[in-house]
Amino acid sequence: MRTKTTLIIIFILIIGSTIGGALLLPQLPPQMASHWNADDQVDGTIPRFWGVFLMPIITLLMTGLFLIIPRIDPLANNIERFRGTFNNFVALVVSFMVYIYLLTLIYNLGYPFAMSRAMLPALGLLIFAAGILVGKAQPNWFIGIRTPWTLSNNIVWEKTHHLGGVLFKVAGVLTIIGVFWGRLAIWYVLTIIIMAALAPAIYSYIIYHSLMRHE
Repeated sequence: MRTKTTLIIIFILIIGSTIGGALLLPQLPPQMASHWNADDQVDGTIPRFWGVFLMPIITLLMTGLFLIIPRIDPLANNIERFRGTFNNFVALVVSFMVYIYLLTLIYNLGYPFAMSRAMLPALGLLIFAAGILVGKAQPNWFIGIRTPWTLSNNIVWEKTHHLGGVLFKVAGVLTIIGVFWGRLAIWYVLTIIIMAALAPAIYSYIIYHSLMRHE
């Protein structure tokens, strides 16, 4: 996806959802549920104004950060080699944030549901998309699995990101399955994500030192 197209989609999502939230403002409670524990019980609230406008502001700031990164990276030319995949991922991140925002509005309008079960399929899709991004990422300073060993050797970068891409895709699928784990879903998903993140980092150390021994 081209950057201009990505921006158009992002701003439509943010502006559209914010307008929807603003129109619903009078129907929302003075203190809105904003955080749920592992048992899907509300354990945090936020004033109505911030409940409606904080998430869009955060999403907009995140978008700005995503736009800045390719411009300030010393290896910006490498980012351009997978810019389409990066743009797709950014659009999906914003879509995920808007989805969570809409779930929050629906819940606070008086339609309670298990937030984790509603959130996990979207989270799984996002993690799967992260696997696609990781698998295609070229050496740079901001995007991907950035360990001292991947940043020091392009072969280590390539091998690590190939493994990381596969693991994150698997983790995404397993996260979606987490919907069926009930109260244990949050711990199940956290375990999967931690393992998918740690394994490539450890692998990068091993493959780097293996290459150094054979030079």
